[in-house]
Amino acid sequence: MASRTGKIAAIAAACSVGLLIIGSLGFLQPHANFAKLTAADLAALRFTLLQAALSAATSCLLAVPLARALFRARFWGRGALIRLISAPFILPSLAAVLGLLAIFGRGGVLNNALAAIGAPQISIFGLGGVVLAHIFLNLPLATRMLLNGWADIPAERFRLAQSLSFGGSAIFMYLEWPLLRALLPSASAVIFLVCLTSFSVALILGGGPRATTIELGIYQSLRFEFDLSRAANLALMQTALCFMATLAMTAVWQPSGFGTGLDRRVLLRGAWPDGFIIALATLFFALPLGAIAARGITGLIDLPNGFWMAAGRSIFIAVLSAFLATWAALMLAMARARGAGIWAELAAMLPLGTSSLALGVGAFLALRPVMPPQNAALILAIFFNAAMALPFLYRLILPNCRAIEVGYSWLMASLGMSSWAMLRLVFLPRLAPILGFSMGLSAAMALGDFGVIALFGAADQQTLPILAARLMGAYQMGAAASVTLWLVLIAFVLFWLFDHLGGRDAGA
Repeated sequence: MASRTGKIAAIAAACSVGLLIIGSLGFLQPHANFAKLTAADLAALRFTLLQAALSAATSCLLAVPLARALFRARFWGRGALIRLISAPFILPSLAAVLGLLAIFGRGGVLNNALAAIGAPQISIFGLGGVVLAHIFLNLPLATRMLLNGWADIPAERFRLAQSLSFGGSAIFMYLEWPLLRALLPSASAVIFLVCLTSFSVALILGGGPRATTIELGIYQSLRFEFDLSRAANLALMQTALCFMATLAMTAVWQPSGFGTGLDRRVLLRGAWPDGFIIALATLFFALPLGAIAARGITGLIDLPNGFWMAAGRSIFIAVLSAFLATWAALMLAMARARGAGIWAELAAMLPLGTSSLALGVGAFLALRPVMPPQNAALILAIFFNAAMALPFLYRLILPNCRAIEVGYSWLMASLGMSSWAMLRLVFLPRLAPILGFSMGLSAAMALGDFGVIALFGAADQQTLPILAARLMGAYQMGAAASVTLWLVLIAFVLFWLFDHLGGRDAGA
């Protein structure tokens, strides 16, 4: 890398990530004792793997017909519908769970309808509820990944298929199946990894000996039992699972191999099942979102005590973690694009090999001899949320940095531009849209985080997710719905604000 200052900034980002991740995990080993693994620990391992596998497989299988239908269909409001279907991906998981409870819970719309006709009611708690919530949260991600893949198939391939009078089965075999064969394994691995580290879904819909995940076991062992050895065991077990899932995700990724086209518009004729599939998906996503709004709107003004402090604390964590994650991702992506070694890639992807709760246990063990861990809960929440978002932001920013390097490296070199000049005059103006999107995405993710604060935050350090969960635990469902609706509104405002500022800076 030609620029010394830029390389120093990238090395500083890489060292910070490495120190945070490896340093936190390093304090787990002295307290771990795998000889003390209990039957409950092994049951948590089995349930974690089972729910993650079922969630990933079902989300991806359902995403195939939905993405295909959205790609083929052309109607007014299609873009808005795609955004609606994508909304749960940035929705705080606690809000998603509350919305699903309003539809599928004991007093939900579906069970009330079943009771009215004398049919047996269903339970959303346990394995089925955890998988359902994960499908609601991750089906949009799988759909967008596949939809983007379909959009990358050059229009010339479809035109050639039409000229050869290919039917639907032939088009699927020669065009769509190669796409699915390339994208489905990587999409499944990504969602499997996300579901491995899911916490709030299992906390509310799981529980009990047969529906406890490793993340939930970590929380219970540290928060209620104060069993440091068990917490360390489970945290290391979770890290091992995440690391293996990350390796699998890297191994199964492959390009679709369709090549480039002339960017012509694809004209395909949809069929009636496409409209039916889109309508079902719209209902599946819109009903819980509507239920959140319906239940929470009456209490938007009459808010519980501590709401504004919790809201300010949540926004503070979200904004700072978004800035840190985006800065680190940008420095590492620029370094990698400008010729840095594999160390930049490894540093950016390192957080995928663990979870925020596992890191929280390591930080707890590191701080406990020095100071009360709850005193550092807020700052740890900022850093851990930034670290968890880093791999996703890095993957978003890296292709754009490489394109800029290919197109402008000769000009920057001929002008002898400094690192600051390159960043200010070349990279930032062209990266503004993706940087704005990245900051909005990471801020929305951090706003709904339930991890470190739930693990050892004090009662006076509650965030909006913690406040909503405590209200639900006290059966104050109306107040919980109001807080959750505010959480959703703030998440979407932060996402829109950062995304809009990035587009405006880019001249959009």
